[in-house]
Amino acid sequence: MKILGIETSCDETAAAVVEDGERILSNVIASQVDIHARYGGVVPEVASRQHILSIIPVIEEAISKTEWGELSAIAATIGPGLSGSLIVGVNVAKAIAYSRSLPLIGVNHIEGHIYANWLSRPQKPDFPLLSLVVSGGHTELVLMKGHGDYLVLGKTRDDAVGEAFDKVARILGLGYPGGPAIERAAIGGNPSSYHLPRAWLKGSCDFSFSGLKTAVLRLVEARSDLPVYDLASSFQEAVVDVLVTKTVDAARRYHVGQILLAGGVAANLRLREAMAQRSPLPLIIPEPLLCTDNAAMIASCGYYRLMAGKVDGWDLDVYPNLKL
Repeated sequence: MKILGIETSCDETAAAVVEDGERILSNVIASQVDIHARYGGVVPEVASRQHILSIIPVIEEAISKTEWGELSAIAATIGPGLSGSLIVGVNVAKAIAYSRSLPLIGVNHIEGHIYANWLSRPQKPDFPLLSLVVSGGHTELVLMKGHGDYLVLGKTRDDAVGEAFDKVARILGLGYPGGPAIERAAIGGNPSSYHLPRAWLKGSCDFSFSGLKTAVLRLVEARSDLPVYDLASSFQEAVVDVLVTKTVDAARRYHVGQILLAGGVAANLRLREAMAQRSPLPLIIPEPLLCTDNAAMIASCGYYRLMAGKVDGWDLDVYPNLKL
């Protein structure tokens, strides 16, 4: 069963065809990073206009690996994300589904990130499991008891971890996007150079990164000649320490059998290494390309929703603040 997935929640225009929720037949991504880098962040209006220009060529390239008549459904991201960007993807998905008489499936972007762990891997997730979702807009610990059965155990109380990376990269003059920029800078630094704060929020699975971000800002304001590589490495280590520790603690507390990583920040090599070293349970992490926004994860999630009979009508809408 082949599903066409469409993803336009932020600044990547993506389309993919996935078979039986696991086998990627195509996965096409048109990035807007170079466009938004000059502004230091994503400009919503620019993003939505670029989606309009890119969406048809991207879908045509994705579908070239199969035939239209072989598709079983169309899945598209409906939120969370930028409303203008989401509208482009959902309306195109509606048009295709209607013209081809195919089921239409709306997918939560966060849920899609979790389902990246089902794609092209020898080891498949096994319930119950715990997923750490870390991206530019999300930092959440999610208990998953089955397909579509979620309990959010904790989330950020302020900045998402990807947002913190972007802000600290800007403070350090490392450019945009912040996550890869800090990771590159940290390679040449000493993670023990600065003892930066960790917000443990004991007794809670929640996260907080605003204090850490402010601590870096205060250091830079006090001394303009600080070694950037050391500060970037110390910041990254503080973030990773909190993410890994709280994930491992939650996994033990809720007696899960596996830990999954998901979201763009899951591509961070230091996070992947630390989680692999400290996890007491089997760990599944998507390959880096599948951590960032892509449509294969949307198609995979769409397949399992279709199997559960969860299809949508033509009144399907977008929800910029959609919760899991």
